[in-house]
Amino acid sequence: MKVIGLTGGIGSGKTTILKWFETQNIPCFESDAVAKTLLNSSLKSRVSKIFGNNIYNSLGILNRKKLAARVFNNPKELTKLNVIVHPAVESAFEDFKQKHKEDSIIIKEAAILFESGGYKNCDAIILVIASKESRIQRVLKRDKIKKKDIEARIRLQWSDDKKKVLSDYLIQNEYLQTALDQANKILNSLLNS
Repeated sequence: MKVIGLTGGIGSGKTTILKWFETQNIPCFESDAVAKTLLNSSLKSRVSKIFGNNIYNSLGILNRKKLAARVFNNPKELTKLNVIVHPAVESAFEDFKQKHKEDSIIIKEAAILFESGGYKNCDAIILVIASKESRIQRVLKRDKIKKKDIEARIRLQWSDDKKKVLSDYLIQNEYLQTALDQANKILNSLLNS
């Protein structure tokens, strides 16, 4: 089995590309979605202990905006969160790999695949990129957060130039159909190598 890392900065369109791989019957592990689930279940008590009970609403659901405002403006707080979340997500990925050990390739999506060091455990890396302006506009539309908050998140992630050096494949995602055509070529290459 080959583990293919899929990454890209906020708003690059990596989740859209991941969903396309799923339509091609490729097992896909979405780290961000798994982290969200874990934060509202098995990690809740640890997160509450560090960030306070008011980080969850009265129904026990994480207030993501409140947590984001706290961690994306404070690298030390972000590190505290990552120390809790990353090992749990990695454990979930190991379980995912076991369930799909008969598959020839699986995709592991992670926004901070390089920053976390997770890329070292991948057989190949696909990097999804888009212009900063496109990324900001996508996130403004999708998440309804302030431009300055998006820019703060972008600053916390590695630059595309730094990621390109460590990537095996590149998808330029300014226009969806062009990006999907690129993804299709990459998939054919992976399946035939």
